[in-house]
Amino acid sequence: TELDLKPGPLIGYLLSSPAESSLCVFRHIQDPASQRLTWNKPPKSVLVIKKIRDASLLEPFKELCMFLTEVKNLIVYVEKKVLEDPAISGDENFGAITKKFCTFREDLDDISNRVDFIICLGGDGTLLYASSLFQESVPPVMAFHLGSLGFLTPFKFDTYQSQVTQIIEGNAAIVLRSRLRVRVLKENWEKKARVDEKGIILTNGDNESSRKAMQYQVLNEVVVDRGPSSYLSNVDLFLDGHLITTVQGDGVIVSTPTGSTAYAVAAGASMIHPNVPAIMITPICPHSLSFRPIVVPAGVELKIMLSRDARNTAWVSFDGRKRQEICHGDSITITTSCFPVPSICFRDPVNDWFESLAQCLHWNVRKKQNYLSSEDEEF
Repeated sequence: TELDLKPGPLIGYLLSSPAESSLCVFRHIQDPASQRLTWNKPPKSVLVIKKIRDASLLEPFKELCMFLTEVKNLIVYVEKKVLEDPAISGDENFGAITKKFCTFREDLDDISNRVDFIICLGGDGTLLYASSLFQESVPPVMAFHLGSLGFLTPFKFDTYQSQVTQIIEGNAAIVLRSRLRVRVLKENWEKKARVDEKGIILTNGDNESSRKAMQYQVLNEVVVDRGPSSYLSNVDLFLDGHLITTVQGDGVIVSTPTGSTAYAVAAGASMIHPNVPAIMITPICPHSLSFRPIVVPAGVELKIMLSRDARNTAWVSFDGRKRQEICHGDSITITTSCFPVPSICFRDPVNDWFESLAQCLHWNVRKKQNYLSSEDEEF
């Protein structure tokens, strides 16, 4: 099943000249609320993602799966380790339902062409995990708020039957959450640099270089930090091949608009609506009074490398996962991915975002100023 979506600002398309590009922008600025979910044919399969080791989700998970299989006649995909939970495997009544499930294992089984849409039960981490399972096109994601924060999970489980039915019928708005395509190139990856107890690099081992390249799709942010070392991180930041600055501090965050309300906002960044095509660069505790967060166009290519005079290595993580060390000669290349995450809205992209700002982050909460009467004005 495919999505019928008109080209929006986060999908992008090529034009033959800058003049045509400017003309296109002024003629058509797409309303974020106009992106709708439309099925070419009724969905037949659904991936259910449940937060692991959370007892409070067992009953909602069972109830939802029974509804999807018995009432909606959908093929349900569930991760194998979810069904290995004793509370699920030991339930004889639910056992007959689980036999109808299709199971998979992360990093081993490819389900990218088997799933029509995704339902997440948990917090924002379940949506990030769903994103990580798909390195190319991502099915539409419906996220229920059953975790702690819930900024990315707009649906409440109380009325799940009517809400899921609406999604199956194609009656929903969509927000396309851009992702980052990240390529990590490792030099001398078979022989790591030796580091003393203070974190100072002593040698880089063999002179013969062997490279290893890894690629990731990131929904929130790429974080480069100093790791366990007590020294400042010292990394060079390039934009389209040009050195723009050297980050000296605890590290740097490269985030999507979706990730701007995560780690980045805690580090002092602005909050960007997910429909804005942009990449945010936010320093972490920079040793400079003038290093402010910046926003760059979505089409640029960023590159991060250790500075030549860096005293220690750096560490990088992708949406809080796959954490690894970055040594001299290694590089991290970041650009906007061609494969966004179609996130299903409760109402529409604008209202959902401001509702999350108010409910989860208490944005601009302040005691109301008292009314000033005409008598008070005299004083």
